[in-house]
Amino acid sequence: MILVTGGAGYIGSHICLELLERNHEVVVIDNLYNSHPESLLRVQELTGKTLTFVEGDLLDQDLIRKVFEDYGITAVIHLAGLKAVGESVSMPLTYYHNNITGTLMLCEVMKEFGVKQLIFSSSATVYGTPDSLPLTESASVGAANPYGRTKLMLEEILQDVYVSDEAWSISVLRYFNPIGSHSSGRIGEDPAGIPNNLMPYITKVAVGHFPDLKVFGDDYPTVDGTGVRDYIHVVDLARGHVHALEKTAGETGIETYNLGTGEGYSVLQLVQAFEKASGRKVPYEIQDRRPGDIAECFADPAKAHLKLGWQAEKTIDDMCVDSWNWRKQNPEGYTGEKNASKQELIGQR
Repeated sequence: MILVTGGAGYIGSHICLELLERNHEVVVIDNLYNSHPESLLRVQELTGKTLTFVEGDLLDQDLIRKVFEDYGITAVIHLAGLKAVGESVSMPLTYYHNNITGTLMLCEVMKEFGVKQLIFSSSATVYGTPDSLPLTESASVGAANPYGRTKLMLEEILQDVYVSDEAWSISVLRYFNPIGSHSSGRIGEDPAGIPNNLMPYITKVAVGHFPDLKVFGDDYPTVDGTGVRDYIHVVDLARGHVHALEKTAGETGIETYNLGTGEGYSVLQLVQAFEKASGRKVPYEIQDRRPGDIAECFADPAKAHLKLGWQAEKTIDDMCVDSWNWRKQNPEGYTGEKNASKQELIGQR
């Protein structure tokens, strides 16, 4: 039985779908702070299989313990956490408490139950300003904001956990920039409020929720002056977790992997690709650079290919087509009553 923390979110729902399609049994724990239970109902609809949903928070250690007792957890994919960079700057104590304390409580329960297989959701944010590109896993690290520092601290904590007990098997996955959605358009990215990430902002401009896209800086030393990032299709990212899960099941140790495509695209290149995929214009307004933003960031994903047998397969055009398909079918995201979806999920147990 695989426990997916934060499994009702954007990335988590796609991971649950991949796990179910590979006949894994799945338990999700999620506090629904920035996610919707409807995503999991749709995962079940798409796969024809059921999962178990538990509403709860990793800061509630008694609840975590009960999940392990009730469901016989054998491995954990840990995604739960607060993740908005700007918010982390204004609320650092909340981020440190939630992300770090919650993970410590989870690991303590895992140790108590002898469950030592862990896939940890990290971020390319830990690299800070790159010294050189593409970024390998051995590149220097130094996060520039509280959110990134929580990821970096947790990577170091997990390294210490393994050193203390070499029976652990841990994969640390450094995500680059996930976009896209399942090809059905039934599950996708649905952030609350104003999106922090580029693609959901683009799609909301395309359906008229916002008048234009704010582009922060056009004077970087890049192909067109706008920031360059490594965008990865969320389905490829989800597949990476399944490959890591299979790898950790057969050995002990701790390894870090970049999950990216190895290619960088600028903000305006992404806008152009989306316009081509959707047939919609995306007006934009150039604004000043944001403090802390960097010019370029893209991965060297060779290690994941070599050791996990994984590589990204979908193109930037695939990412834009699927992003538009999701937004076109769901202009308001996961509409409907959140509590109704939650009760339907809980009623399955």
